[in-house]
Parts: sequence; structure tokens; C-alpha cells
Amino acid sequence: MEYVYLLLLLGVVVALCIFINRVTDKLKIPSLLLFIGLGMVFGVLLRPQIGNFTDYNFGNIVCSVCLVFVIFYGGFGTNFKEAKPVAPQALLLSFAGTALTAGIVGVFVYYVFQLLPFFGGGIGWAESMLIGSVICSTDAASVFNILRSRRLNLKYGTSSMLEMESGSNDPMSYMLTVVFTAVIAAQYGISGSASMSAGEIAGMLFSQVGFGALFGVGFGFAGIFLLRRFSGDGGQRGAIFIFALALITYALPTLLGEITGVSWLAGNGYLGVYICGIMLGNARIPQKKDCVRFFDALTGVGQMIIFFLLGFLATPEWLIRPEVLIPALLVFLFMTIIARPVTVGGLLAPFRAKWNQIGVVSWAGLRGVASIVFAIYAISALGETALPYDLFSIVFVIVIISILVQGTLLPLMSRKMRMLGENDDVLRTFNDYTEESDVSFVKVVVGENHPWAGKKLKQCVMPREFLVVLLLRGEEVIVPNGNTPVSAGDVLVTAAPEFENREDFGMFEEFIGKNHAWVGKRVRELELAPGTLIAMIKRGGGTVIPYGATEIAEGDSLVCIKIPPKEEPHEDGGAPATEAPAQK
Repeated sequence: MEYVYLLLLLGVVVALCIFINRVTDKLKIPSLLLFIGLGMVFGVLLRPQIGNFTDYNFGNIVCSVCLVFVIFYGGFGTNFKEAKPVAPQALLLSFAGTALTAGIVGVFVYYVFQLLPFFGGGIGWAESMLIGSVICSTDAASVFNILRSRRLNLKYGTSSMLEMESGSNDPMSYMLTVVFTAVIAAQYGISGSASMSAGEIAGMLFSQVGFGALFGVGFGFAGIFLLRRFSGDGGQRGAIFIFALALITYALPTLLGEITGVSWLAGNGYLGVYICGIMLGNARIPQKKDCVRFFDALTGVGQMIIFFLLGFLATPEWLIRPEVLIPALLVFLFMTIIARPVTVGGLLAPFRAKWNQIGVVSWAGLRGVASIVFAIYAISALGETALPYDLFSIVFVIVIISILVQGTLLPLMSRKMRMLGENDDVLRTFNDYTEESDVSFVKVVVGENHPWAGKKLKQCVMPREFLVVLLLRGEEVIVPNGNTPVSAGDVLVTAAPEFENREDFGMFEEFIGKNHAWVGKRVRELELAPGTLIAMIKRGGGTVIPYGATEIAEGDSLVCIKIPPKEEPHEDGGAPATEAPAQK
């Protein structure tokens, strides 16, 4: 029955994370930070039953799988058309910038840690570079979350640059982590590892990038072809197929070394799924809306699980030890004040980037879930006692401080540096933008007594936001113009802007049974709660749009909208008073 307790814990955690997400929207702090906090709370509460949970192998497996979909959806959601003007800068930051940041931080760690009494006179170059490699990437989950939730409409295409950089730099950080983990393992003779020459290290890097990109492009083309070829097979199958494709694209290049028998010959699976995601997300494939909804929910749950599990793995009293807290603070300050700005400034200067853009891009270098996952990978490969420092705890503290300080203050820094543009829209930089400000298609059946029957289309009175895009007359499909006559029996397909703020309103259904008090009454006679409106009636196999004289019948299902009460301040400036809007 242990799995039942695990399912109960998972359900409670996800439900609490959803609630926390609503709370953080009002508190203006990154929700991911509270997910970690929730994991730490559960870890403390369950410690009497399970002790300190430090199963890094289990954490590595779960977090790595979830990270596959986070990175894939980062590529899938990146609108390359919007990002194309800044793609060279973003890719330069992603690859050269990530490697440069890792090197600068590694040098800092090597020399500064010699001055700290916790490490017995310092640590080696490989151990120093491992810290820089693990934390050198900008976290996609944190950046996407803050840009979208805070609607940061940054000038000069900066939003697209940050999205592409943060979505594509995890593979470089992972490759460097793999390389230096292998170097350390060879030094200590862990798991039979042999020493690696400079040529073998270069070959590993080339293999990671080359085969990762090759598999990503190959499966991207294959996925687009198959989705278009079998587009008639229906809605959710496309989303499930892409789910499977993401797993295959990650797994095959990762297993290439085992398949070929050459240990260092392996591609970077994260790079592969990111490239595959970009190709699929920017291609014209059927049922893309279903895919967006599916992966949006999947990655949302994945991020909750990752951050909760990372918090669960952390031991709070270990995080405040001087040998963890002091190195973490020093590394964070150095990265934020020196390493990241120097890297960004040096790489963007040839593109004549403005100083305020460089400042915001530098500040937006948030550390996040990928850094902790890569730290867990290194610990799983080397063992908990191989390194002269507590890698997981140091990286964990750096991530917490980064999300708390950089993430919370990013909107303020953007305003202070005058980087918010009125004509820019951050949502356009995502492929699912059309999901958030799309058009809806509405069917209008013209009956014998319909006011449009017998008129030309230009004579029909309708809101100017409506556009009649098709006219169906029997078996005939007509693309209409203003002079097209409308006849009784025609079906008009109209397009209109979709309502965007659906999350602010509640919807529910009221079934009208045999003994329901509303049977036989007209809509105007119903005593509805304040702020409640009947939007439509499901009757038989059809839909009725109600008005005051519409009579409620047995078997109807009323689709109602509940408008939440709005808060208005007292005249004396005191606490707000809650008042629901009146029913009209």
C-alpha cells in the first residue's frame, strides 16, 4: 500500500502548488520559489517517518525526465519569427556566453575558495570548473514564468532574446557538467574511469553538440512529416505522438555511446529535444492548439514536481552551515555583479546593444531548476563523498537567492532601466500567443424569421468586430462578400475576438431535473445570485442562447458564469469592502 501514500502525497502537492500559484500572483514573487519552500516543509514534516531523504539517484531520474519536457516546450513555445532578428545574439549568449560564464566562475572559485577555511587550502581546477559548469545556465522555467506572469514587454526584442538564450543554454551547461564530472571521476578512479586527454575532452564536446543537434533536426523533420501525413487521425493523437517523439529524441542520442560501444560517443539529449521542439512549434502542423494545451499542462505539473522534489531533497539546517552559505553567497554575488555582466556586455557590444538592454539581460540571468538537476547528476555519478564540498546544497542556495532577488526585482529593474515598451507584447514571442488572444468561430443559423433572411450581407446589422468568413447553403460552401444574399436555411460562420480573461471568471453547469424549481420558468423570472449570468442552454443535441423570455425546460443544462466580487475601498480609505456586481 506504499504506492497509495505516494499517490496521496502527489495529489496533495499538486493541488497545493496550484493554490500557491494563485497566491503568488498577488504577492508578486516567483511561484517556483514557493514550490521549493513547500517541498522543504514536507521534508521537515515527514522526517520522523522517513529520515533525511537524500536519494539523489531517484531525484536525478525524476527531475531529468521532467526537464526533458520543460526544455522541449521551451523550444516548442518559442516563436522563431519573432526571435529571428535577435537569434545571433541569443545563440551567442547561449553557447559562448554559457561557456565563458562557467570559465570565469571556475577561476573565481579556484582562487577564492583557497582563502576559505572550509576546504583545507582550496580545491582543484576540475572541482572548481564543475561548480561553474553546473550554475552557468540561465533557467528557462524561471525566465518564462516571470516574463509571462508579469507581462514584461521588453524593448529591442529582448524578451525573445532571453527566451531563446534560456531555452537553449541548458545543453551547454549539461555538456560541461558531463565533461568535468568525467574528468573528476577519472582523477579519483571512480567506476573504473580512465584519465581523459585533451583530445578526448574535445571529442566529447563535439559529440555532445553534433549528435544532439543531428538527432534533434532529424526527428524534427520526421515529426512534421508524420503529423502532416496522418493529420486526419484526430485531435489528441498528435499531442500524444509529440510526447513520445520528445522522449525518443532525448533518449537515442543519450544512449548512442552504449549502442555503439564507444563510451564518449554520445549526443546531448537536451539539445536534441530543444531543436526538435523549435522545429515542431514553428511548423504548420495539425491540432497545434491541442498540443499547446497538452504540453502547457504537462510542463506545468513537471515544474511543480521538480521544484517540490528539489525542496524535499534539501535539508534546511545544512543550507545555513557556513561552509555552504558563505561560498554560495560569494559565488552568487560574483556571478550577478561581475561574471554575467562582463559576459553579456562583451558578447553584445559588437551588436551595438544599448546599455539598458545589456543591464536587463545581465540581471535576467536567473539560476534555476536545471542547475540543481545537473548538480544531482554529478553527485549521482561521483558519489556524495567524492567532492570536497556539498555541491547540492551550495547550488541550491545560489538558486534560491537568484530566484528571490533577481526574479522578484526583474520587473523593477526593467522599469528603472526604461526597458518596458508600449508597442511590445511579450506574449507574441510565444507560439501559443494565439491561444491567449485568438479568434473564435461562431455559427449563426438563419431561420425563416431571422432578421437577416432575405437581405444582402452588407445590410445585416452585426457588431463591427464580427466577420462572416463562410456561408453554407446546402452542399454549397460560399466565401461571401458584402453583396452576397442571405437566405433562410443558410448557416453563417462568423469570426470574432475570443474573450481573453477567462481565468478571472468561474463557469458552472446547472442541470434542470424533473423536480427542479426552475422548470417552466422564464429566464427573467429566475432569482439568480448576484454576479451570475446564464450564458447558454444545452437542450437535446443543440445549444440555445437565452434571453429574458426563454423558458427553462426539464432536461436543460444551463451554462452559467459566476463573476467574482470586486473589492472597493471604503470612503475613509480603510479596508476594502466586497461587493458583487448587480444582475442586469
